[in-house]
This record gives sequence, C-alpha cells and structure tokens, in this order.
Amino acid sequence: MTEHYPPKSELRDGMRVDWDVRITMSDGVTLAADIFRPDDDAPHPVLLAASPYGKGLSFQEGFPSQFRSLLTEHPEVAAHSTNAYQVWEYPDPERWVPRGYVCVRIDTRGAGGSEGAIDFFSPRETQDLYESIEWAGTRPWSNGKVGLLGISYLASNQWQVAELAPPHLAAICPWEGASDYYREYTHHGGIPTEFLPSWMPYQVTRVQHGRGEAPLNPHTGRRVSGKPVRTPEELAANAIAIGDVLRANPYENDYYRRRSAVLEKITVPVLSASNWGGMGLHSRGNFEAYSRIASSRKWLEVHGLEHWTEFYTDYGVELQREFFDHFLKGEDNGWDRRPPVQFKVRTPDSFFVRTEQEWPLARTDWTRYHLDLGAGSLVGEEPAGEHETAFEARSEGVLFTLPPLDREVEITGPAAVNLFVASTTEDADLFVTMHLFSPGGEEVLFPTAFEPHGPLGQGWLRLSQRALDPDRSLPYRPWHAHTGPAPVTPGETYEANVEIWPFSIVAPAGYRIGVSVRGQDYTHQLPGPHELTYGRELRGSGAYWHELPGDRDRPAYRGVTTLASRAGQRPVLLLPVIPSR
Repeated sequence: MTEHYPPKSELRDGMRVDWDVRITMSDGVTLAADIFRPDDDAPHPVLLAASPYGKGLSFQEGFPSQFRSLLTEHPEVAAHSTNAYQVWEYPDPERWVPRGYVCVRIDTRGAGGSEGAIDFFSPRETQDLYESIEWAGTRPWSNGKVGLLGISYLASNQWQVAELAPPHLAAICPWEGASDYYREYTHHGGIPTEFLPSWMPYQVTRVQHGRGEAPLNPHTGRRVSGKPVRTPEELAANAIAIGDVLRANPYENDYYRRRSAVLEKITVPVLSASNWGGMGLHSRGNFEAYSRIASSRKWLEVHGLEHWTEFYTDYGVELQREFFDHFLKGEDNGWDRRPPVQFKVRTPDSFFVRTEQEWPLARTDWTRYHLDLGAGSLVGEEPAGEHETAFEARSEGVLFTLPPLDREVEITGPAAVNLFVASTTEDADLFVTMHLFSPGGEEVLFPTAFEPHGPLGQGWLRLSQRALDPDRSLPYRPWHAHTGPAPVTPGETYEANVEIWPFSIVAPAGYRIGVSVRGQDYTHQLPGPHELTYGRELRGSGAYWHELPGDRDRPAYRGVTTLASRAGQRPVLLLPVIPSR
C-alpha cells in the first residue's frame, strides 16, 4: 500500500481541522482531503471543491502577487479573515465555518496528496468528484446537503459532475467556469491555444503527487505533493502530455466531448458567475451554461476585474452565502424571489449593478453595422460598389470604427461578425477584437481575468473550420461544428462567421466603438515593462495566446489575408445595443 501522511485533527482558530483525510474511490485509488468544520457534534451543510493546485499550498506562497493585490485593493478581504487558510480559488473557511458550514478541499487524482495520474476533466476525475460528494454527504458532520463552490478549474468540474446528479448534491456555484472543453479551454474558433501547456507546469506539475521538491503546508509542515517521492520518469508517466494531446486532436472528437458536460441534463440549483473580462477561457462557459441547463432554479451573475477578485470580496461572498443559505440551510431569505440575472455593467472606468429577467436581454436592439472596407468605418447603410482590403497575417490587421457617439450607448451581450475572406495560402486565422476609443483617440483598456490592460471584446476563427452547425447557430452566436477541415483554395473567397464572446460597455458620448481583424493575437501598445504570466508578457491577450508549437508556425498562417465586400457578400458586425428603460 502506498504510504501517506496520516490524518491529523486539531482545533485551529475556532475551527476543527482534519488534515489529509483519505477518501477511497471505487477503483481503489485514494484522494486526499482537508476538512474545516465547526467544533461541535451537529450536522452542517457542506461546501466542497476539488482541484489539481494543491489543497495545502497557501495563497500567499503559491500566488504572492495576486494575494498582495487582492488585499491592497480590497481591504475587506483582510478585515474578515486572518487569511491563514486561504488557498488559490477555494472558498476561505474562516468566512464560512463560523456561519455553520463545513468546507472540504480535495486534491484531484494525481495531484497533491492524491494517488493516480493527472488527466484534466476526464470521466474518471468526474466520477471521483461524484463519489467525493456522496462521501461528504454521508459523514456524521454533514446535514446531507452538499454544495460546490470554487473558481476556474474548481468551477468547470461542477458542470460535469452536476450532469451526473449525485443524490447529495444540493446546489452549485461555478464562479468563472468554462463548460465546453474544446471551444473554451483548448481551441478558440478552432485555433489551438497555448494556455493548458503553459499553465500546467506553473500550477499543476509543481504540486504533482510524488514531487519531492514541492512546497510545504504552512500549518502541518507536510509536502503539499504528499509523502511519497517519485522519479522524474514516474512523474511524467502519471501526467497527461497536454501539448501532444492537443496536436493529435485538432478537431472536436470524443476526447473533448467526454470532458464537457451535457448541460441540458443539469437540474440542480445553479448560481453561474461570469466575468466580462474572462475572454479566452471561462466567460463564454458561464453564459452558455446558464442559457442551456434544464434547471428551473438558475441565476446568472456577471462581474469584472481579475479572475479571482470578486470571489473573495464582500460583494461575492455575500451573494454566495445568500444562495447557499437558501438551498443548503433552507433559509427563507428571499433568494428565490430575486431577479434571475444580475450584472455589474461596465463603463470606461467603473461598474454599476443592475438586475434583469433573462439572458440575452429581451429588449436588445440587435444592430447591424456594415464594414466599409474603402473608408475603414462602420456604417448603418450597405456600402455600394466592390472593395477589398488586405493585410499580412503577422500584422496589426485592419480597423473599422463608428463615428464619435452623439449620445451614451450601452452594448451588452454576445456579438458576431460575418466576413468574406480570401487567403494567399491554404488557411488563415482570424482574430477579431472589439475596441473602445476615448474622444482623444486613445484605446480604453480594461482589467480582465488575467490581463491588466485588455480590449473590450474578442473572437476567433480558423478559416478551414468555418463550417457551421445550423441547428445550434444563432445570429448573434454562430456555432461551428469543428469536426474537420473545410477546404481553403488560395485566392478563393469564403464566408466566415466569427463568434465574439459576450461583453458589456456603456460608452459615453464622444467615444468611438471599433472592430479590428488581424491574423495574430491582439497586443496593446503600452510601454513596458509588462507583467508576466506563465513566462509570457501580458500584452493584451492575457494567458490566452495562440502559438502552440507545430501549429501556427506553419506557412499556412503566414500569408496575406483579404477581406472582400461586394454585392451579396457584405461584411456585417452584429452588436447587442441596449435601449434605455
């Protein structure tokens, strides 16, 4: 039997803490868990989360710059907690245990103190989460109601396990959690991203089970990677080679589908929390899931700022508490009577909260703007004549703008642009960016999930993956099949419908809205030095670059791309303009 750290129970800061508890799965593998609970014999509701980030790796040590920023910009986080037990993307037990909750943190298979091999979002990992929920729901300290709460990875896996409907699962709150593994985690419009191959060594393999040089849990002095020490060869054999997997699977297939939930099967109560700045990973997943899940008890919340911030602020924690107090404690606190949608609507420099009844908003004025290729502008009337504009794939591309607004305009929702495209090579990648410009002509940039200076909105499409699924496509959200390549003959013009992920802005009078099309990732023009994430500079596209070795370094993606406008082939941008109430 594999040797592990023995479970240890102690009283800390008014909480009963059970360290390194073993949970046995149906295939015999054991997972490691830390449990924070009230120091009494009463049963309590359970908040559970699982991730590969190391349940014992403190927020302060694992992500020091993010932790400092969080406490500096949001001092209420420090006011309500010592933050001694904070771990990346898990709920803080000091803010939940005094309110009568049990917090369970689990290392996913192959990570931290848990046995097995790392395989992100695999069916086996989802089954582990199912069995962990049922285990927690039947402990003496549990009232039989388990909720799931966490950010990012700890949110995405909620969609998957909720599809399976564990009997003790009472409610979920996926806070910024992608729900489509292919379209959100690994490919954007069919273009593979570097995100997972870059993220894995920085956040996962450094705490892989058996890694001897892993950090220590500051409370127990134990390695966050568990007691055993594995050889480099053993570690490599127990972790998916994600870059190789992406290169071997360029199109959506069973590998990806088995790692995405069938959202229509989810019936549990849901609070889906998205981020306007989550372009490139999570935001689309929260919006799509909210729209498609079968649950009649569902709510959508949308905020801004960094990926982790609002999860820990008073705004976020109070929202989470009201939701779980209602569904896990049975409190009649008015949650079931609140509007189903709540936004922090974005302005150039702030936010304001507004509630709505649906998503997308029923009163949306879906407004079509033609791309005038000759003038470089967005116009309401269809341009006359024939025009073309060309750009090198590895350039800043072309920009189209509206005139300065004569009044304040709100744009909130999903968008799409319909282009007619030719390439000098046998393929082309389209990177579409929404922009906001001040009256002085400077681009207004926003703090996003992983990027301090991001654009207004983004969308992507590989021309050879332009084929649509007509049964799932909507005018404002084209759905691409991604089952194989469509031919691209050099010089031929093809229709390309590009999905632009949901965004929000109230643009004041005098500002201009713009859309650009280029053949590479968006980069802003601010002077350095720039912050780093996963070894890359943050230059406008966060951690979501599209330069996977062996893909876009091929000649097919280094040609000249031409946009065309002619009778019957007019490029159009569809924007969700929101009339004033």
